[in-house]
Amino acid sequence: MIDHSLLRPNATLNELSKLCEESIQYGFKAVCVNPIHVEEAARILKGSKVLICSVVGFPFGTHAPETKAFETEKVIRLGAREVDMVIRVGALKEGRDQEVMEDIRAVVQVAKGSPVKVILETCYLTQEEKVRACKLCVEAGASFVKTSTGFASGGASLEDVKLMRETVGKSLGVKAAGGIRTLEDAIKMIEAGANRLGTSGSVAMIKELQD
Repeated sequence: MIDHSLLRPNATLNELSKLCEESIQYGFKAVCVNPIHVEEAARILKGSKVLICSVVGFPFGTHAPETKAFETEKVIRLGAREVDMVIRVGALKEGRDQEVMEDIRAVVQVAKGSPVKVILETCYLTQEEKVRACKLCVEAGASFVKTSTGFASGGASLEDVKLMRETVGKSLGVKAAGGIRTLEDAIKMIEAGANRLGTSGSVAMIKELQD
């Protein structure tokens, strides 16, 4: 259930190698990396069961739809099997729902069946906007709704995860990300309805579980 994440702008290839090796060792679902690291991650993880997830339109979601689509096509060609994209937050807040949906759909179509997780950046949204965003993700054909990038003013909250799960029901996955650092945090998010976790504290959680 864990996407072992390395998304800092100053991440190095040595750190990427460690991330991939840890993911193989502990059996994480995926590594979540920036586009520039997809090709190297694919080389390291070749032959393993660990998936590669790449972020697109990250971390603000303000790229043009064509740019997000191009980025998606490229990372999949390089070895990514999942894509986490950032929603157009400003457009959502202004009620330009059709633009938001078309932005998501452009990525979904280019992904050609690879799961697309849509980052809502919930700390910027009202309750009504969160619900509306989830419904747009369902309509656009996304596979998951995701709470946060981890780079905004707030991360995942139990209340948001519960609301997102209630809104999408069983039709989509819910990924909690941002600020999940302990085993207790992880368990609470799962109990609230998350079926995927994005965190850089993955190894510490597993060690805590083993202890």
